[in-house]
Amino acid sequence: MTVAEDVDASALPPSGNDRKPVSKLKVVLLTFASMVTVLALVGGGFALYLNHLLDSNIKHSAMLPVGPQPTKDPGAGDAQNILLLGSDSRDEELGAGARSDVIQLMHINNDRSRIDVIHFPRDMYGDIPGYGKNKINAAYSYGGAPLLVQTMEKMLNLRIDHVAQIDFQGFADLTDTLGGVRLYVPQGFDEPGFGTWTKGWHDMNGEQALGFVRERHQLAQGDLDRGRNQQAWIKAVLTKTLTAGTLLNPVKLTTAINDVTRFTTVDESFDSSTIRSLALSLRDIRGDDLHFKTAPISGFENIGGQDVDIVDEKLLTQLGKALTTDQMSTYTEGTNVPNAGD
Repeated sequence: MTVAEDVDASALPPSGNDRKPVSKLKVVLLTFASMVTVLALVGGGFALYLNHLLDSNIKHSAMLPVGPQPTKDPGAGDAQNILLLGSDSRDEELGAGARSDVIQLMHINNDRSRIDVIHFPRDMYGDIPGYGKNKINAAYSYGGAPLLVQTMEKMLNLRIDHVAQIDFQGFADLTDTLGGVRLYVPQGFDEPGFGTWTKGWHDMNGEQALGFVRERHQLAQGDLDRGRNQQAWIKAVLTKTLTAGTLLNPVKLTTAINDVTRFTTVDESFDSSTIRSLALSLRDIRGDDLHFKTAPISGFENIGGQDVDIVDEKLLTQLGKALTTDQMSTYTEGTNVPNAGD
């Protein structure tokens, strides 16, 4: 199953070249969604082996804030909110050091029938507790994942249950394990090492997909357009992962889980038992149950010499309420990206 661009265009300002591409956006990674889901359909000794893979590969770190967090809305039941932070190991090769400044929030609804993923551009301008107004990405620089969690919780009036940070190289490896994916290129551009990407559908391997989603300078809206491309890749990979051809193939399934988990760090409370329990609850999730969106932006400004994305406060309040009350099905209605041939 192939997937096109998967972001609600109504949440973004008009396209055009009225703003230079925003600061460099590290590639976002949502492979944690596939990791916890594919585990759900295995059993017996094979399951024990995969559990061992989880225990030995996944790293744990203090990623949640110390002290009280917002109270969960009783109406949300057991809905889960997981903050996904992306990093790009290519930056270490370039001497910059990997940074976790790609921000997506995964909302798993109470009855485990759908997963919503919301992209929060790193240049969104908001209040960072203790530091005043800045790009939300600055929270990670000031206080690591715990402060970023606090920033997101304050912005949305929402409790975040867990944090997962993953390097996109794992997603590239997973793409190759799956035999590649078919992606729609909405804007043509030249990619060093791969030639020219023309507008339309393309079959890509892992490295080609990495190059595709890293590009921002040649795109009309810079990082925002790149975020759309990233989410299209993410959905294509997750959709292909959640097929019988992968889930019922022990060799492919083991390789896929290893591809992801060896690049994953989670908060200390997200232990293997919790992951396995969540995986079991997601056993019926398939590609069509994944819904992607971008947090609402009303425009762009230059503040203090920085190009920032201005939040649409009214729509953000609506988003926060939909997340808090587990009503994302109404908020995201009709925003899914079509599959090829639809």
